[in-house]
Amino acid sequence: QVQLVESGGGLVQAGGSLRLSCAVSGRTFSSYAMGWFRQAPGKEREFVAADTWSGGRIYYADSVKGRFTISRDNAKNTAYLQMNSLKPEDTAVYYCARRTSGSYYYPNSYDYWGQGTQVTVSS
Repeated sequence: QVQLVESGGGLVQAGGSLRLSCAVSGRTFSSYAMGWFRQAPGKEREFVAADTWSGGRIYYADSVKGRFTISRDNAKNTAYLQMNSLKPEDTAVYYCARRTSGSYYYPNSYDYWGQGTQVTVSS
């Protein structure tokens, strides 16, 4: 069974940076697109960023463009979310997920999810 384990969350001051990691089990990591979502208490799950299985395309939510960067290391079966210039409104639980079909924007396009890692940005 595929498992996604996230790490790297924590408490950071506004303007600071964090790098989230998502270690993925399995032997076909490179065959799947990956996405990142976040959810704050009382709010809906929100798309953050995604890549594609075919390569060459990366998508970001407008709220994080220019500040967040997604990447992956297929040899290490690990996806990354680099978060710079963090704002208090970035505070949320962040999830990585594997996408098999459908639009990158919608959560139901992803079949496996990590447990989430808390990111808290203080003002």
